[in-house]
Amino acid sequence: MMGWKKFLWIPCICVLCSGTNEFQDSPQQELSFLPIPLNLSDSFPVPDRNSITPDGIELGRMLFYDPILSGSNTISCATCHQPEKAFSDGMDISSRGMSGNPLARHVPALINLVWQPNGFFWDGGVADLESLSFGPITDPDEMGQNLKELMIELNQHEKYREIFKKVFGTDSVSSALVGRALAQFQRTLISGNSRYDRYIRDEPGGNFSELEKQGLVIFERKCSDCHSFGKGKYDFFTDYQFHNNGIDKEFRGALEGVFQGRFRITRDSADMGKFKTPTLRNITVTAPYMHDGRFTTLEAVLYHYSSGMVYSSTLDPLFKKADGFLAISITPAEKAAILAFLQTLTDKEFLNSKALANPFP
Repeated sequence: MMGWKKFLWIPCICVLCSGTNEFQDSPQQELSFLPIPLNLSDSFPVPDRNSITPDGIELGRMLFYDPILSGSNTISCATCHQPEKAFSDGMDISSRGMSGNPLARHVPALINLVWQPNGFFWDGGVADLESLSFGPITDPDEMGQNLKELMIELNQHEKYREIFKKVFGTDSVSSALVGRALAQFQRTLISGNSRYDRYIRDEPGGNFSELEKQGLVIFERKCSDCHSFGKGKYDFFTDYQFHNNGIDKEFRGALEGVFQGRFRITRDSADMGKFKTPTLRNITVTAPYMHDGRFTTLEAVLYHYSSGMVYSSTLDPLFKKADGFLAISITPAEKAAILAFLQTLTDKEFLNSKALANPFP
């Protein structure tokens, strides 16, 4: 497939899980190869307890799109994580869940999760992909599901019981296996074939205008401290770290501290108001922006960084100038160039991939 000629084919072997006898009767299986663009990584990290298989990926995809995971059987993971929006939902704060109440934070896009360190969610509150889905599944404002009731339903479902046995070698479905199947699918949400990627890999379809080339240079100089990339290696467009980027003076402790950022997890006062840097891949289809979706356009985001930042004690030093000015100096011409460059990060193959789409008619 053109556009994928420079990638690494990664063979993965199913390894028996250690520390539990849950998988001891499972046969070793060789996984069909996954295309990993070389400018992303030369490895595909998978935990021993959840070796990835083609059948496991497909089971995870089915569960991801199946509203059976919700208490009402009307809401799926894809209700809020829509593939055409890079697995985000286009809302500032979603109210599509079971209760109809608005959620506390903006739904993040799901992109290149397999390489993400430092935990998941805006504050890194979940350590791994195997645990990622249980919060949304059980939250009364999201999918509102009781896990015991879900296990009863899945174990009574002949097709799912059959597939779980094929994938995991067990006669019964458990919540842990649901989490592992969903994790296998989410590890395949790989975006690395945008026009930027083809440009950096010198492939057909990777042409840049002069304005886009200028934008790349300006972006590297003024934005890549947080939205880091390698220009040919580890092009994730995030440092996967937590930063206070000057959007608020105070950070409320309500709603279990979800507005306090990383502090909610570490309880370290130095982490107050720090949120994970999101990737900028597919940024043109993942509006609105920030952890609460407050900025509806990329122009508004750039205005914030050039003119709208506010001070708090944990504001990242990157934004503090010697004269006391809080901002990144960006001229109107530079903003136009950055915006042009950001357009090149849209990966249409990822957004329209049949392998990642709803498997149900």
